[in-house]
Amino acid sequence: MATRELFDLEALHLPGSLQEAIEHGEVFTRRWVVETILDLVGYTADRNLADMVIVEPACGTGAFLASITERLSASCRYHRRSLLDAAHAVEALDLLHRNVEHSRELVAGLLLADGWASSEVVKVVHSWIGQGDYLLRECAVQSADFVVGNPPYIRLEDVPDARMSAYRANCPTMGGRADIYVGFYEIGLRSLKPGGHMGFICADRWMRNQYGRNLRELVSRRYSVDLVLVMHDVDAFKEQVSAYPAITIIGNKPQGPAIVADTNGTFGAKEAQALVAWAGKSHHPHVSEQAFHAARLPHWFSGEDSWPAASPARLAMLEDLSDRFGLLEDRSTGTRVGIGIATGADKVFITYRDNEPDVEDDRLLPLSMVRDTRTGVLNWHGAYLVNPWTADGDLVDLRDYPRLARYFAQHGGDLRKRYIAVKQPDRWYKTIDKVDHKLTVRPKLLFPDMKLTIHPVLDDGGHYPHHNLYFVVSDVWDLRVLGGLLLSKVAEAFVSAYAVKMRGGTLRFQAQYLRKIRVPDPSMMSEVDRTALADAFDRRDAQAATSAAMRTYGLSELPD
Repeated sequence: MATRELFDLEALHLPGSLQEAIEHGEVFTRRWVVETILDLVGYTADRNLADMVIVEPACGTGAFLASITERLSASCRYHRRSLLDAAHAVEALDLLHRNVEHSRELVAGLLLADGWASSEVVKVVHSWIGQGDYLLRECAVQSADFVVGNPPYIRLEDVPDARMSAYRANCPTMGGRADIYVGFYEIGLRSLKPGGHMGFICADRWMRNQYGRNLRELVSRRYSVDLVLVMHDVDAFKEQVSAYPAITIIGNKPQGPAIVADTNGTFGAKEAQALVAWAGKSHHPHVSEQAFHAARLPHWFSGEDSWPAASPARLAMLEDLSDRFGLLEDRSTGTRVGIGIATGADKVFITYRDNEPDVEDDRLLPLSMVRDTRTGVLNWHGAYLVNPWTADGDLVDLRDYPRLARYFAQHGGDLRKRYIAVKQPDRWYKTIDKVDHKLTVRPKLLFPDMKLTIHPVLDDGGHYPHHNLYFVVSDVWDLRVLGGLLLSKVAEAFVSAYAVKMRGGTLRFQAQYLRKIRVPDPSMMSEVDRTALADAFDRRDAQAATSAAMRTYGLSELPD
């Protein structure tokens, strides 16, 4: 195996801090989980496995290797192959010497018990299992038919600086504060032959967190997500850990249909076998059992943005709507999603009518705040932005506004110490964002950043939104009709699937999540549905809005 050419088994000394991190990050997988992954990637004894290559990047004490060995041995017997024919059929690595020795003893014992000659066993065991760092090895590109395992759970900042730099250099997807399992995904995917499959059980945070962005982009661009099996409440490991695990099966091929499945705490070996059996029946679109629910999607979600999280049935609905309807933000309708103004010093730039500063009247811009939207109807409480911007988008010349100049000078210490002022000292009194005066007069739908449910509020014009509010404007949509759509549980389903959820179930209605919402072509909507949506919006009746929206979207039900 190529690993032995790169690593002297006895000479690979690990820094104490790294060894401790590795030992802390070891989470060993239950046997039935391993068997499920091998079944899902197609590593079965009826295939001629001696001519294939399976890689286990972090073998630990042999949880995966035991099942791999038994299946490979059975395959050799079935196909009348010598064990030596399979000398290069397994590549297993681990950083810890004791894990390598334990795995070798385990595999040797299994092969000897199956009747293979000791001379053959010694040769293949030393060929199959070696000590080394998978993230730094010089592996041949597209050399593996299968890559399987449970990558270690170690934060990158817990790795010594020199090795961390080497990891980042070899694994470009490991951005930000990534766990090193991101690198295992990248190296594993790069090593797959065309048609090869990776099967990992690992934390699913990378599908949604910022540090997984580069990996999501790589997968979307070059590979096929075949299956995601969420196992957050399942006893999948030999120790109790809060890892939020999921099994992911990814193939080196164009994206095709995908399976998404969710489980509860009763999911175990028997239920896993039932799921594997269902997955092999392409004519069944969904399954619902006590321990799991699963659905087939026509394809997986693309791009580097956060991938959605929801029940299989709801994901199938969202994928169907995504295929049939356009995005909310659309140039053809002049519909745009944005965020209100950030100042960098709200205590200076935001004031109220009962305590107006001594500035020129045209420097006070009515500002809509989150508190103004609470009832569902805009109820302005008198906030103003002390506005340093002209109608043309330039900073005002303070010589033309002596009262404004005096006010800013009084607060100069707070304004000048902001990063934006330090960076541009001659523009020290600017807000972080410019004021777009055209937005002030436009009708717009406002969305508070944090809310338990979706909460569009109509501003008929005359106010500028604060940065805790997001807005939607449109050249074509009647905003009362659009407001009804966006008040519905259908629209909320998109945000809920993509958005970060705060404690207590609070959702973030930020621009990147609002842009995920799909909407019908307004010109194709019936007058009955338009009227029903507008009326529901006026009455703040989310249930009526949802009923009208479901008719508009052609939905017979809204899955949980």
